[in-house]
Amino acid sequence: MYRRSLELPVTSFFLFGPRATGKTTWLRQVLPSAHWCDLVPSETYIRYLREPSLFRREVEALPADTWVVVDEVQKVPALLDEVQALISSHGKRHRFALSGSSARKLKRLDANLLAGRVVNRGFFPLTMAETGFSVTIDEILRTGLLPGVRGEPAAAEDVLEAYAANYVHQEIQQEALTKDLPGFARFLRVAALLNGQSVSANNVANEAAVARTTVQRYFQILVDTLIGVMVPAWQPRLKVREVAHPRFYFFDAGVARAVAGRMRASVHEQERGALLETWVLHELRAHMQFAQTGGEVQWYRTGAGAEVDFVWRGPRHAVGIEVKASERWRGESGAVLREMLAKQTIRSACAVYLGDRALNDGGILVLPAKQFAERLGELLA
Repeated sequence: MYRRSLELPVTSFFLFGPRATGKTTWLRQVLPSAHWCDLVPSETYIRYLREPSLFRREVEALPADTWVVVDEVQKVPALLDEVQALISSHGKRHRFALSGSSARKLKRLDANLLAGRVVNRGFFPLTMAETGFSVTIDEILRTGLLPGVRGEPAAAEDVLEAYAANYVHQEIQQEALTKDLPGFARFLRVAALLNGQSVSANNVANEAAVARTTVQRYFQILVDTLIGVMVPAWQPRLKVREVAHPRFYFFDAGVARAVAGRMRASVHEQERGALLETWVLHELRAHMQFAQTGGEVQWYRTGAGAEVDFVWRGPRHAVGIEVKASERWRGESGAVLREMLAKQTIRSACAVYLGDRALNDGGILVLPAKQFAERLGELLA
């Protein structure tokens, strides 16, 4: 069992995160006495689907100050209306933890998202800190950080291949609402191979042999089901020449390799850079949620085509982050960061690499991967 970094909110909340990241386990740990409504078993799902008001009557019979957990709430969105009715009628008599692995169905049905009544929280695979820094970066790049994978590393390949086949391909395929199953499968493989790259819908459409509009819809499904992340391009001066396509990342390096069909192969040098970026993005997103820093993550390309992998834009300042899957840091890799520092478009800059010593390169703090994870709070402060 891993101790997760997310703190229990003091008020009702949504908890969204990809499947198998440990949401249910965490909720049972922090809310051991909660009234539990698990919508995964078919009998529970059907009962509330037929009669959503039954949920409200059951909650009204509970003692005051009881936490109520609704697991996989997107399966019966009508329950959110019942939650609103309970909050409106009884105020804070009960508090609700509403977990889910997809916001797509809620958006599609224009579900009640309880604006102003509950707060939002996100959940992620394990961070390096949550593992006690016991997992090497090579292991992370090869098999990722899903709790089930880290709990049984000897079965990592089997677990991840099952995740890709049973969830990513089948359940998300159902979300696609398409009869073109071969086309969706081709799209997934192309998306996995493009992990960490800027995405042109036209190019993906040509590679996967599906329509451009279909590609856009498929990518949005991956984002809505929290399997994928779109990192937009940063435009500090809003010049047209700086506009670029967003970059697409899977939420976990191991899942990206499994969807690409590469679980049984060693990590190739050509994929190492994108996988390291995938992990850095994961650590950034998790820290933003757990530490409640606010801000957003983007990437930057100059008019000349030089790039910075990530720019974290906080409420008061920005931090540039370059990622290099190399044991040696080269000064030219920080050229754009130094230019951004000189122009004061970012307040600070750091780089992540696979070496074993921290360096200072013209104002850029160059850190080994483990030290980056250890000092992330300091870097974004």
